Amino acid sequence: MLMTTVMGSPCAYDLKAPETPVDTLVFVHGWMLSQEYWGPLMDALCDRYRCVSYDLTGFGQSRGPLGSRQDYSLQAYAKDLLHLLDHLGIESAWLVGHSLGGSIALWAADYAPDRIKGVIALNAGGGIYIQKAFEQFRSAGEKMLKFRPSWLRYAPLLGRLMGRMAVHQPMGPIWGRQRLADFLDADGAAARESLLSSTTESEVHQLPQVVARMQQPLHFITGEYDRIMEPCYARHLASFHPDFPSNEAMVTELPRCGHMAMVEQTALVAEQIQLCLMI
Repeated sequence: MLMTTVMGSPCAYDLKAPETPVDTLVFVHGWMLSQEYWGPLMDALCDRYRCVSYDLTGFGQSRGPLGSRQDYSLQAYAKDLLHLLDHLGIESAWLVGHSLGGSIALWAADYAPDRIKGVIALNAGGGIYIQKAFEQFRSAGEKMLKFRPSWLRYAPLLGRLMGRMAVHQPMGPIWGRQRLADFLDADGAAARESLLSSTTESEVHQLPQVVARMQQPLHFITGEYDRIMEPCYARHLASFHPDFPSNEAMVTELPRCGHMAMVEQTALVAEQIQLCLMI
């Protein structure tokens, strides 16, 4: 794990690359997660591609004094990503974003079309605002964040439970413990504000506009049993891309897969990413 500073806040990142990489992939994790879940996928791809993962500000190891940080919007996180590329001297890259990270990747592509070669959105989508559902989601998220006592870390069955949440098949105890740690360790302000700012009606309705402006390739990889971001929401958002009428195959649905595709179906996701980069 390497450390740097992005926009005045600590940023933990990892980089794996062969001697002569074919391309660069930058992995962006989702809400209340960390870069750890990209490990198996990076291992599967780093023999051909330069792979970079990092922790969003306030999550994973990118915590600590966050400077004067007050903005945890999708746009702010997209600018963080571009600053990290500057720091690493990466002039162009593909972005692979999971869930909330998919939205961040889309905004980064919108801000820097000359640098972002394309976006692969994993278990991501949206563009439809259903008021009652979003209000319930925000309320549930805020309640979760208010109840994070440290003793939960030692609850014997909680890690196992976390390893079963939002997936089609249990991920295993190591991932359950990782999800529990990420949930407990996330900075409160970052977790709350990123949740609230990304789920407003105006923010949800901006995503289709971002996709409609895209000139770069875009591909969605979704899970058959994803109940957090169902495949229909990926197809809806994909439909705004200029290439969609002639390329409905830009949405791939993985069988026997929930919301954590990079862990649940690592080999299939790696295969799909390589297919996207060859188009």
